[in-house]
Amino acid sequence: MQVREREATNPATQPQAPVFVARGLTKVYGSGDAQVVALKDVNLDIRQGEFIVLLGPSGSGKSTLLNILGGLDAPTSGTATWRDHELTGAGDDELTTYRREHVGFVFQFYNLIPSLTVEENVRLVAQIASNPMRPAEALELVGLTHRAGHFPSQLSGGEQQRVAVARAIVKRPDILLCDEPTGALDVDTGRLVLAAIAKVNAELSTTTAVITHNSAIAGMADRVLRLSGGRIVKEEPNPKRIRAEDVTW
Repeated sequence: MQVREREATNPATQPQAPVFVARGLTKVYGSGDAQVVALKDVNLDIRQGEFIVLLGPSGSGKSTLLNILGGLDAPTSGTATWRDHELTGAGDDELTTYRREHVGFVFQFYNLIPSLTVEENVRLVAQIASNPMRPAEALELVGLTHRAGHFPSQLSGGEQQRVAVARAIVKRPDILLCDEPTGALDVDTGRLVLAAIAKVNAELSTTTAVITHNSAIAGMADRVLRLSGGRIVKEEPNPKRIRAEDVTW
C-alpha cells in the first residue's frame, strides 16, 4: 500500500517556549503493599499546536499523565504548568476554571446525553464557555451538520464519537486531550474520528495529545512519546505525518 504523506510542522516555525512544562511528575496510588506507582519522575515539554501521540500498554501511565495535564488529577510530587498556570497545587476552583476555559476532553466512551439531540449536546458545553463557536460550526468541523437534529441512539458509534469531538472543541479549547478515542471503533470508523481530530489540530492550532495503545496512529503525530512502567522511555519526532485516511491496523 502506498502511503500518502504530508510534511510535519516545521519546528523552526514553532514558538520556542513550550505551553506545557512538566518536571519530575510522580503519581503513587495507595500505600504499603497496595502501593501502585503510575508515574515515575516524568519530564515533558509540549509546544503550541503540536500533535502528540502517547503510546504504551495498559498501566504504562498514559492516562494518569493526561489527567494531570488536563487538571483532572494531581501528582504525588513534581510540577506541571500550562503557560502561566501552575496546575500542581492549584485549588479546585482554579482547576475547574482551567478545564472549562482551556481544555477539551475526548474519551473512549462518548457520554452523550441520550435525551438531547446532537446539536443540544454540543450547545450544552457552549453555554458554559466564555468564547464558544456556534454549535453548527463545531459540527461542520467534524462533518456532522446533517445529523444536528438526530438523537445519539440514531447515530453510529463513529458518529457519536465525532459528536464528542465537536462537544469538546465548541468552547475553542487551547488543548484537546483524547484518551483512546478510537478504542471502541472499527478501522474505517476510527479513521473518520482521527480525521476530525487532525482537522481541529490543523485549522484551530489546538495543542492535541492522543493516548492510544495502537502504534499505527503514531504516524499522524508531530512527536511520539512511548511510555512504559510510568516513564517516558522514548521520544520520537516524526518528520513526515500521514493522513488519518492512510492509518491502518
